[in-house]
Amino acid sequence: MTTDPPRRRWLRHGVAATLAALAPWAGTAARAAAAAGDDARPVVADSAARLAWVRARLAALGAPDWLLLGEQHDADAHQWLQAAAVQVLAQEGRLAALVLEMAERGRDTAVLPADADEAAVRAALAWHDAGWPWRRYGPVVMAAARAGVPVVGGNLPRRQHGEVMRDAAWDATLTDAGLRAALHRALDEGHCGLLPAAQLPAMARIQLARDDAMAATLLEWRTPGRTVLLVTGAQHARRDRGVPHHLVRRGGAAAARACLSVELRATDAAHAEPDPAFDALWLTPAVPAVDHCARVRG
Repeated sequence: MTTDPPRRRWLRHGVAATLAALAPWAGTAARAAAAAGDDARPVVADSAARLAWVRARLAALGAPDWLLLGEQHDADAHQWLQAAAVQVLAQEGRLAALVLEMAERGRDTAVLPADADEAAVRAALAWHDAGWPWRRYGPVVMAAARAGVPVVGGNLPRRQHGEVMRDAAWDATLTDAGLRAALHRALDEGHCGLLPAAQLPAMARIQLARDDAMAATLLEWRTPGRTVLLVTGAQHARRDRGVPHHLVRRGGAAAARACLSVELRATDAAHAEPDPAFDALWLTPAVPAVDHCARVRG
C-alpha cells in the first residue's frame, strides 16, 4: 500500500484514540456482563427456539450502531445464530446492512432486488466458495438479501495484500507490545507454527489492514437508529486488537460506545470463562476436533 504523509500521520496517531477509549470500553463490557456466557446449546438445533433465543439476547444488548458476531468458521451453529440475528433485526426494521469478512470490500448487493436469486447474489459478492462454503453462509446472506438489506463485503481485497505486507506504516496501528505479541502468537498458531518468525510482522500487517478495511466498511454503512451487523472470525471481533480497535482509531471514543462484540464459542465445557476482549459470549455445542495442522505438515 502506498501511503502519503497525511495517511502515515493518521496511522501513527490513531493509536492515541484507542488508548483514550479504553475507559468507555470497560464500561460497556461491564454493562454487558449479564449477557456473558449465554448458553444457546439447549436450543440451537431448533429453528423456532433459536430465533426466540436470539431475539431475547439482541433485546438485552440494546441498539448498538455496530454489532459484531465473532465466529468459529467451521461451527455450523454459529452460522445458524447469525442467520437468526439477521432475521430478527430485519423483521424489527433495525438492520442497516450485513457486512461480511467473507467477501471483499467494494462488493455488495445494494443494487439487487429483494427477489434476486442466489446466483445473482453470489455474483455480486464475487463469492469464493472454496474458502467460504456457500452451504454455511448462504442462509445468512440470503436472509438479509430477501429482506432487502444490503449485503456488503468488508475484507481487504487480496490484490492489495502484497503492498500491505511491504508497508511498515501498518505497524504503527498496533503499538502496544503485549497486543502485538499476542497477535503474532495467534498468527503463528493459525499457520501451524510453520511460518518463519521473520515473516510474522508482514502477516500481522495483513491482519491489521483486513481489520481496518472492515472497520472502514462499518463506518460507511452506519445508519442512525439502526444496526450494522458484521459476521467475521472471533479474532477479528476482539475489542483489543481487532475491528473495534480500528473503529476507535477512525471514529474516536464514541465508536467504542457504539459497538458491541459477541464471541460465539463452540464448547462442551460445563463452565466457560468469558474473554474480556468481548462484550458477550454465546455458547454453542462443540464441533468434532480436526487436526488441520497434521494435514498441512503431512
